[in-house]
Amino acid sequence: MSGAERLRERLRRALGAEHVEVEDESRAHAGHPGAAGGGHYEVIVVSPCFTGRDALARHRLVYEAVGDLAAAGVHALAISAFAPEEWRSRSA
Repeated sequence: MSGAERLRERLRRALGAEHVEVEDESRAHAGHPGAAGGGHYEVIVVSPCFTGRDALARHRLVYEAVGDLAAAGVHALAISAFAPEEWRSRSA
């Protein structure tokens, strides 16, 4: 299982996410200091647990969900976290 797949599954399971997208951007960071220590990922997560929470609280929940993956393959993480109703209104 790739790092992106592990990250996607972890977010889906830990946050009860309705939608998870993981983009592995590691190639764009090749040669940067620290890049050899793990991947660079951009994630979009849609979960009911984000309802009523501000961006900082949502990011904290995502980092808690990522947990030990941060030390074992995730060097950088760009997060977009949405409550389901916010996600649906973006599509309308």
